[in-house]
Amino acid sequence: MQYVSTRGGMAPSNFSDVLLEGLAPDGGLVVPVDIPTVDAETIESWRELTYPQLATEVIGLYWTDIPRADLAQLCQAAYGDQFNADDVVPLTPIDQMTALVDLSQGPTLAFKDMAMQFLGEALPYVLKQRDQTLNILGATSGDTGSAAEYAFRSKPNIGVFMLSPKGRMSQFQRAQMYTLTDDNIHNIVIDGVFDDAQNLVKELNGDLDFKAKHSLGTVNSINLGRLIAQSVYYFWAWLRVTTGIPADQREGFGVSFAVPSGNFGNVFSGQLARQMGLPIDTLVLATNENNVLDEFFRSGKYEPRSAANTLATSSPSMDISKASNLERFIYLVLGQDADALAQAWEQLDSSGTLDLSEHQPRFQQEFGMVSGTSTHQDRVATIRATYEKSKVVIDPHTADGVTVARGYQKPNQPMLVLETAKPEKFTDIVNEALGFEPELLPEYAKLLELEQHTVQLGTEAQALREYIALHHV
Repeated sequence: MQYVSTRGGMAPSNFSDVLLEGLAPDGGLVVPVDIPTVDAETIESWRELTYPQLATEVIGLYWTDIPRADLAQLCQAAYGDQFNADDVVPLTPIDQMTALVDLSQGPTLAFKDMAMQFLGEALPYVLKQRDQTLNILGATSGDTGSAAEYAFRSKPNIGVFMLSPKGRMSQFQRAQMYTLTDDNIHNIVIDGVFDDAQNLVKELNGDLDFKAKHSLGTVNSINLGRLIAQSVYYFWAWLRVTTGIPADQREGFGVSFAVPSGNFGNVFSGQLARQMGLPIDTLVLATNENNVLDEFFRSGKYEPRSAANTLATSSPSMDISKASNLERFIYLVLGQDADALAQAWEQLDSSGTLDLSEHQPRFQQEFGMVSGTSTHQDRVATIRATYEKSKVVIDPHTADGVTVARGYQKPNQPMLVLETAKPEKFTDIVNEALGFEPELLPEYAKLLELEQHTVQLGTEAQALREYIALHHV
């Protein structure tokens, strides 16, 4: 398998190379030259596999420059005892045709662990093979940061520099990240919003001399390794939900997925699975009030908002107005034409708008993608209604997914909502909806009492460069 940039300026590379690179050197995103496909017989042959075994099969279609036995060991370590559920990803029904795909059984109680625990094994493996070091530079709106830090804490040859927006994360999210004391973990609080932090990551990754000198890489959702690891649970969920269907009716049985989305990574993983041949009928993208993506999928016009116009909401991990992974989808829409994509991005940079309205009908017809917006009132009502009906407490981002999914439910077709985090991370809105706070386990409650360790910086890239130059591994 070979990988190139969406913008055409990167020589074909193997998976190990792009795992370390993150952002392509021309400023584009890494994509496979050809997305691998699997037939119905192959998917059916995976039905009895454990989650680590399934991950080995799916990821192995992309990571072809590693011995299969080594990959199997990495996947076994990535999806082991650090997950609270024996089968790693349980499905939790909330009504007759709707179930949650419970992706929050990992150490930081968020779906980001599903990919990050894999990278926490895969990156040290590649670095050891090549006798290299890596300094991970990332931005988080809530859960990516803690998932990365818990995956890489005290790992050899790796430093983590994680940017987070000041005052824009929940109390528990801050405690999870900022109380870590590992020498290779650096929590940098940016006086701005998530998009400011993400722009800093992109600027430093675009400075090729600085990037090379300090061995910068990324594990944000722009890292293709994360998206491929996330595509595994789409296969897993489809296999679980179709187990109750007669074997002769399973082939091509359509299932829809609703995906809360801010940076477009999680839902693009579903698009990858669909392109590979998984029978996904519809991918329902759910946004909060920062609904730039919903507007794009409804109109074909993409108009990112400024930091000042990015709202602080009660589903804060989705408070994003410039979705980094959308470029990969647009690359598919434009027929994998790097020149057309470069022109599109020049248009966006010069005018602030990208007009793909002529392609908009294809979003659903060809790619199975639809979208919707959820508000604070929707979240509160959905958390309450879900609990009253099923006694399941959901977090606000998952509530956005459930809310938008309701508008696209089809008769006799399962709707699987990707759960994004445990409700314990967002006690204020749960209390507003239900009149009580979900109780933290004692080991998590202790985090709220520990001293927090951060570095405060503005939105200027030079200060960040100086800090990394002093502390890189």
